[in-house]
Amino acid sequence: MINRALAPQFKTISKVEVIKAEQNKLQNGIDVFSINAGSQELIKLEFIFKAGMYHQPAPLIASATNSLLETGTRSFSANEISDGIDFYGSFIELGVGQDYACITIFSLNKYLNDSLKFIEEIIKYPVFSEEELRILITNKKQKHQINSQKVSVIARRKFSELLFGEKHPYGIDVQEQDFDRINLKEIQDFYNKFYQSKNCTIVASGYLPKNLQETLNGFFGEKEWGVNPQPILNTKVPLQTTAQQVHFLEREDAIQSAIRVGRILFNKTHPDYFHFQVLNTILGGYFGSRLMANIREDKGFTYGIGSGLMSLVNTGYFFISTEVGAEVTTQALDETYKEIKILRDDLVSDSELETVRNYILGQFLRSVDGPFALSDKFKGIWEFGLDYSYFDNYFKSVQTVTPHQIREVANKYLQQKDLIECVVGKK
Repeated sequence: MINRALAPQFKTISKVEVIKAEQNKLQNGIDVFSINAGSQELIKLEFIFKAGMYHQPAPLIASATNSLLETGTRSFSANEISDGIDFYGSFIELGVGQDYACITIFSLNKYLNDSLKFIEEIIKYPVFSEEELRILITNKKQKHQINSQKVSVIARRKFSELLFGEKHPYGIDVQEQDFDRINLKEIQDFYNKFYQSKNCTIVASGYLPKNLQETLNGFFGEKEWGVNPQPILNTKVPLQTTAQQVHFLEREDAIQSAIRVGRILFNKTHPDYFHFQVLNTILGGYFGSRLMANIREDKGFTYGIGSGLMSLVNTGYFFISTEVGAEVTTQALDETYKEIKILRDDLVSDSELETVRNYILGQFLRSVDGPFALSDKFKGIWEFGLDYSYFDNYFKSVQTVTPHQIREVANKYLQQKDLIECVVGKK
């Protein structure tokens, strides 16, 4: 019998076995990565295209193209697609990020073929209409106008522009006139270039049916599809990071100020990435972080503050983000820089480092729980051309990093003169 009066013995996580994706190809060369796990006869299929915002010729085109895919095809109207998917208990999700666009379907195994006939139509044979584009753009424009009044949104947009440059694909900010400029030909041209078999990768996860390869071949693999299918080359656009360190956008009616502090850094392919992740967690990467302890718990300046290291295919950046009362903006910034300076000057204690180690490894363990989580983890390395040794190296680095190495990374990358500060609100 378990003695419920005694706490379980504390154990550190020494290793996590990650179920690896198996790679196959359809007859036309499309890569299929399969993660066969889980106990329910449920499958998640992700059709990934290198068609994110980085590749769009002008603002809004990547997201508008992706959104319009399910508004009608050569064989089905939008309502027929929606009703058909619902009838089989399936679910479709469309999304666009900075680098990739994705069409995802969750389906019961027994209805996979019935559901895939809609996905095939959406991907291969969409019909883009002026009316659907008008409705979509009207809705997007209204949301944009509402969000443009929020200091947090203004700060996020401005911060990206400062980091990457106002004309860089990662830094371009949508302007109100962009909604009036976009046209159907741009959507059609973007679709024709990027949504084709040579630019498609499929990730399958769940309790996979034995005939999955045959099924996918039937719908997507028998021959090449798309207009002039050819691989999409990744052209790296030079960054145009601002040389000015401090930026302030005043909003006289602001109750809160939105603060963003950070810099261009690197993505997860860089050798210092693992150690910086530990440093970031200590600073602002979890609820027990130093920024939270100081600025939320001790000073009461904010409901929440955090920091992160964002990986993009072509670069990466570090950021600190919070919203504070307008009257304490300057104090919050001072305390933020103070915490960074402490990390540069002083060694992290062994006890704090051990707590952070266990937190990071515990979060990793939770992030590989289940087949769909495993597929997300796999995509996180596949996007950067990495293999599963990345996770072993990550574990080893977190377990062995020393206080001296953390201080060294802080001095290398978190000098105040290298940080860009963006405040929207009042000082």
